[in-house]
Amino acid sequence: MARFCPLFSGSNGNCTYISASDTAILVDAGRSCKQLLCALKERQIDPSSIQALLITHEHTDHISGLKVLVDKLKIPVYASQEVLAKLEWDNLLAPGTKTVPLEHDSKVEIGGLWVNSFDTPHDSAHSLGYRVETQDGQCMVIATDLGYVTDQVREKLTGCDLVMLESNYDAGMLSCSSYPYYLKRRISSSMGHLSNEDCSLELARLVKTGTTRFILGHLSQNNNLPQLAYQTAFASLCAQGMKENVDYILKIASRSGPSEMMIL
Repeated sequence: MARFCPLFSGSNGNCTYISASDTAILVDAGRSCKQLLCALKERQIDPSSIQALLITHEHTDHISGLKVLVDKLKIPVYASQEVLAKLEWDNLLAPGTKTVPLEHDSKVEIGGLWVNSFDTPHDSAHSLGYRVETQDGQCMVIATDLGYVTDQVREKLTGCDLVMLESNYDAGMLSCSSYPYYLKRRISSSMGHLSNEDCSLELARLVKTGTTRFILGHLSQNNNLPQLAYQTAFASLCAQGMKENVDYILKIASRSGPSEMMIL
């Protein structure tokens, strides 16, 4: 049995809990240590059960609680070599922290989990997504902070039981927002974020390859609404004749606190 729970997901902080049998990991630590520990407690998760922290990239909304949390839990940090170097340069790792650099398309064993990292196109030192497989064959993937779905990302998404995919912004809201032009260009670029529409185009294909659970993640606080992200995805799946709660389950990850625990 595997468990998957976004503790926070959005432009103001990200952290996801994944576990199976006797192994538990976190992906990102983008809220304060206190907030992250409170979120774990709210979902009745013992912090001492966490065995590793995986970092997607070095932007603040993914690492703001990293230094204190890792020092408290005494767990290793996994990330790309470039991101680890940036964290060390910026003094964001406590002395003595064990770090594990991940190579391109590497696969590492953490307890009873196999973690396969893959590149995501984003304006960072070296951003990664993670595909996590359990000993009994369950497969979950996190792919957020990506400007578009590359062939490699699509390969890693395919065949997973649960996919957490970025649905960051609504194109109309972004266009009309008060953001400066350069920032709008950055968000919508091939090294920025995935729109609701781009996200929705992937979902029907994934249902056809066996995915039954979707979580839309990393929603923008200013350029999206949970209802818009949901309706865009729902309409795309409906257009392919797919029925919610029959062919698939669709959830929205909360920005402000723990989402529902998904059990596979």
